[in-house]
Amino acid sequence: MYLQKIKPFLYLGGFYLLLSLIIRVIFFFHPITTASFGVFEILKVLLLGMVNDVFVFIAASSFLVLYFLFLSNSKYKNPYGHIILGILVLLFLYILLVPNNIFRQYGGPVTKIALTFVGIKAFFFGLMLFLPTKRIKIRNVLYCIIISLYVLAIVFNAVSEYFFYNEFGVRYNFIAVDYLIYTNEVIGNIMESYPVAPLFIAIFIVTAGVTWFIYKKTKDELLTLPNLKQKFGLLSMYIVSVGIGLVILPATEQIKSSNVFANEIQANGIPKFYWAFTHNELDYFQFYSQIDQKQAEKNFLSQYPQHSLTRNIISEQPELKKNVVLISIESLSADFMEHYGNTQKVTPFLDSLANQSLMFTNLYATGNRTVRGLEALTLCIPPTAGESIIKRDDNKNKFTTGSVFRSKGYDVKFLYGGYSYFDNMEDFFVGNGYDIVDRSSFKPEEITFANVWGVADEDMAKKAIQVMNKEAKSGKPFFNHWMTVSNHRPFTYPDGRIDIPGNAKSRDGGVKYTDYSIRKFFEMAKKQDWYKNTVFVIIADHCASSAGKTELPMDKYRIPAMIFSEGFIQPQKFDQLMSQIDVMPTLFGMLNFNYKSKFLGQDVFKPEFQPKAYIATYQDLGLIKDNHLTIISPVKKAKQYALLPEKNTLSPEFNIHYDEKLLKTPEQKLVNDAISAYQSTSYWLKTKQLNR
Repeated sequence: MYLQKIKPFLYLGGFYLLLSLIIRVIFFFHPITTASFGVFEILKVLLLGMVNDVFVFIAASSFLVLYFLFLSNSKYKNPYGHIILGILVLLFLYILLVPNNIFRQYGGPVTKIALTFVGIKAFFFGLMLFLPTKRIKIRNVLYCIIISLYVLAIVFNAVSEYFFYNEFGVRYNFIAVDYLIYTNEVIGNIMESYPVAPLFIAIFIVTAGVTWFIYKKTKDELLTLPNLKQKFGLLSMYIVSVGIGLVILPATEQIKSSNVFANEIQANGIPKFYWAFTHNELDYFQFYSQIDQKQAEKNFLSQYPQHSLTRNIISEQPELKKNVVLISIESLSADFMEHYGNTQKVTPFLDSLANQSLMFTNLYATGNRTVRGLEALTLCIPPTAGESIIKRDDNKNKFTTGSVFRSKGYDVKFLYGGYSYFDNMEDFFVGNGYDIVDRSSFKPEEITFANVWGVADEDMAKKAIQVMNKEAKSGKPFFNHWMTVSNHRPFTYPDGRIDIPGNAKSRDGGVKYTDYSIRKFFEMAKKQDWYKNTVFVIIADHCASSAGKTELPMDKYRIPAMIFSEGFIQPQKFDQLMSQIDVMPTLFGMLNFNYKSKFLGQDVFKPEFQPKAYIATYQDLGLIKDNHLTIISPVKKAKQYALLPEKNTLSPEFNIHYDEKLLKTPEQKLVNDAISAYQSTSYWLKTKQLNR
């Protein structure tokens, strides 16, 4: 009897396991999966993945369990049916009419969801109460709808997981949580990037077909409903299964491979999404290894001459109040440039400009999101666990590059081709004293092309020239931070600019068009009076992809960076290891600025500079130093890799590929250095010591 009654769960679960298996096989052969797998590892991934899927499905079946639990004919008998209907109607009126009811107190869409659910429940309960001869038909219709919703959720999740992996090379993480917040941009991106109509038709056909199959196979179970004793037995079985799952799922999570791709393919995206959703900010002091706080600060601050967080930066030369334009380029990996071995010639202008600039050849981004790059260039501090500071509530009144420029009498602006509310950028930059120029600043006639992410980079280039001309007329120096947008999926841009059509939607096209737009910007800038008194800093925000064989693949954090100023900066290459957070302190040193600093990056031309770089995901925090990569991660784990450069024809300073060899015994000094850096930064943020 019990086996018959759980047939709907068996069919739905079987479909879910089949689809999950297909997705895993696709991931194994996906081009982004740049790793090889042995037969044993493949079997382990598939077996543990299936175990994960079984218990995730059991947990996700809770709503279906509740549906079957409350299926009953006895509840429609007098007086119970009328009492239940009365309660449902009163609850509906309570939600609808009482101003400060419990649902409204939660805010957001909770009230609408509760009102809709109770309203539908009351409506169908009333139909089944007053139309007893139609009760079975109505129940069958409701059952079919519920099965279709489950099937749709399974299919939609599988499609979503595929496209998420296709973009990022991982299962759901914090980025997926962000995508729930910025739905307009995300839906627009999907609409412009993929063949949405055929995709949704296919989803509908699969959902309808599978729903009808399961319905036909299981609908007879609605004719003989289990009694109370049988329901109790079935519910007990379900509760035991959930309990086993709560033990086994965390256990399988601990069975990890040194191959990060294997871990991602083995995982189930739903628990990873839940974890990211509930750990938006990771408390360093709860999840990471620690040493004594005073010792951590002493270790970290020993790299600075004054051995203190707040330091007086004094120059022996007169200050140079030159204009500064900081261009952070969306998703420009180092390996897009010919200098780093690319043969597609997608950055002809940037490659030529690098030869006329101070080029930092061995520089690493702190993270793999735009907000991480903006954080590094604005706050000049190592990344911290969880969300970027830009997206946190406590993101205002920080010590920033903008605050240094403002103290010197500069106009300070942030320029962005999209709407700056995205990723909380407007809140952060306005809260730190920047003026904003974004898509809302454009007149319709100023936009020649736009997609969901914003106006084309060449349109922002023209706008930037207008803004800078106006600033120059005011007699004040200016600092403008321009964040580009065009090198972002769907990679659309106006036709006729480059030799890759704008509708090709190719990554190379996005890179080459951004390169074209920056060239147009410089062509216009050279005609302006302020040009020769301006320093241009050009750097990527992060790489195009972060997927790799290890938690923090070195090549996925290597970015190009250069400082150009005609007649002021002589062309040269700086080949020592450095971080994105070192760029702006180095610029201030070149301008001979005197200021009180709380930056944790260093001027790379000072004798006390220590070559190192910080790279991180939302939870893995890395320190590159002394040819080692040290990673600390939850819960209180540490591992270390020896970095062995791969052999190729490139000169050493442009070699971005390393063999990351896991060490059985980490070098403790480097582990302590990593802990000191991240623990100190987290503590100073928590205690607001990095505020102005």
